[in-house]
This record gives sequence, C-alpha cells and structure tokens, in this order.
Amino acid sequence: MATVPLISDEEASTEVLAVFDDIRAVRGTDYINNFWRALANDPALLASTWGRLKEVMGPGELDPLVKEMLYIAVSVANGCEYCIHSHTAAANAKGMTLTQHGELMSVIGMAMQTNGLVTAMQVPVDEVFEI
Repeated sequence: MATVPLISDEEASTEVLAVFDDIRAVRGTDYINNFWRALANDPALLASTWGRLKEVMGPGELDPLVKEMLYIAVSVANGCEYCIHSHTAAANAKGMTLTQHGELMSVIGMAMQTNGLVTAMQVPVDEVFEI
C-alpha cells in the first residue's frame, strides 16, 4: 500500500496534468503508472524527476533496450520490486527476449555474488584497474 495518495487526473493540478500529458505523449500511451501518480503529491518533484528520466532514458549512445536492462540490474541490486517489474515490462516492449532476460539474471546474480565476496574480503583494487 502506498504511503501517499495516488493522484488521479481529476484530482491533479494544472501543473501535474501538464506532466501527465507529456508522459502520455512521449510514451505514446494514455496510461500513467502509479510511480508518477505518487510523485504528483509534489508537483515540482514530479516535473524534475520526469524531466531527468526523459533525458537519461532518451536517445543516446546506449541502445534503449540496454538502458532498460541496466535499470533492471540496478533495481535488483537496490531491491526495488516496483522498478524491477516496470522496467522489465519496458524492456520486453523494446524487444528483450526470454533468453536475454535469463542472461541478464545470470549476470546480475554473478555480479552480486562476486561483489559480496570482494566486499567481505576487502580485496584491494589492482593498480592496473585504477583510472
């Protein structure tokens, strides 16, 4: 259960509706997910978060599917169930196959295991890896 109300279109201020309309336009959908509806309790935070996400996840040197897969990996590491589900859905919509998803899960699992081992043993960074 959310700790804040999820703001409906009917309850939304003009400022919030403008962000919701931009989300709809950019994503080509009428659906506004619960994350944005929760953020709408703070219109300035909603606008700034949407603006930054639109910039980061927009066109760039990384393929859009790769960006979604990275988002999944970080969401798993942070234990964010909501983000795991929403970005897996986004990655699927961008063409992620079951095989790619399985490989991604293997990489995430391997990284978590080796990160844990290195952290527990406090292995010093090799000089050749330092930038």
